[in-house]
Amino acid sequence: MSQSKSSTTKNDGFTDEERAAMKERAKELKAEKRTKKNKADGESDLLAKVAEMPEADRLMATRLHEIMKAHAPGLTPKTWYGMPAYANSDGKVVCFFQSAAKFNARYATLGFQDTANLDDGAMWPTSFALKALTETEEAKIVALVQQAVKS
Repeated sequence: MSQSKSSTTKNDGFTDEERAAMKERAKELKAEKRTKKNKADGESDLLAKVAEMPEADRLMATRLHEIMKAHAPGLTPKTWYGMPAYANSDGKVVCFFQSAAKFNARYATLGFQDTANLDDGAMWPTSFALKALTETEEAKIVALVQQAVKS
């Protein structure tokens, strides 16, 4: 996760935002244990989190969700640490969107986990800063997502 400019209130090294994200993840895990969520439940949770975002982040997250549905329909939408995420059939997160507001960063982030098939030699990027989504960025994201879900 990105560096934050927020102050810590405890001497544990975590910012208030990081602690909040960990608490959100704990709630998500408890909910997953209680009920077997289906794709519609995960999408509903994801869209609720997107609706809470400031407008600039919300617009990007909404467009990314549309891209994911169109170009990676095999991935399941869900929340992950309170962020929109997309998981494979094993339930493992492949990619996620981190709102700039979540950790008071100057840009949003599109990130990929190690389950994404982005391998390119001995080193490759796994996260990308997003300030805006133009057709150029959307085309790059589509290509990344399609590569990420290749078997």
